[in-house]
Amino acid sequence: MLKLFLPDDHVQTVLEVTPEFLKKKGIKGVITDLDNTLVAWDQPEATPEVIEWFTELRSAGIQVTIISNNTEDRVAFFSKPLDIPFISKARKPMQTAFNKAIKEMKLPKEEVVVVGDQLLTDVFGGNRSKLHTILVVPVVQTDGFFTRFNRKIERRILEYFKKKGKLHWED
Repeated sequence: MLKLFLPDDHVQTVLEVTPEFLKKKGIKGVITDLDNTLVAWDQPEATPEVIEWFTELRSAGIQVTIISNNTEDRVAFFSKPLDIPFISKARKPMQTAFNKAIKEMKLPKEEVVVVGDQLLTDVFGGNRSKLHTILVVPVVQTDGFFTRFNRKIERRILEYFKKKGKLHWED
């Protein structure tokens, strides 16, 4: 059961998920979380670096969809100016939003990756959907109310994986 919380890869920042990295894995589509994955949970707009990341992916022919448990207003405010498709109120780790994003991208699951900062929503949901998963270090160390609860559980799971030698990053 715990293996469903183990990401396939882990990186410090979403910016390390480059077109070259993705193409080596045969990836043509990225499902990404928004809050604390792309920007701080309380930052409404994309940073210049994240805008450049989206541009590089798009130039390489890699599709991106943002799926977030946050409200439509929050996700739309971030996504619409960038012309990035999104799914709000995703109810991750439920598989519905992941499956909807894959269907809209018109890609097989083997060509899609999930990128996110939370084991209990992004990685667990992506793994349950049989997608490649990449865990990123949260952009900031503060979180919204519900996420703070999840982080306590995640710390225990991360410690378990570190002790077993399955995860090699420092907090």
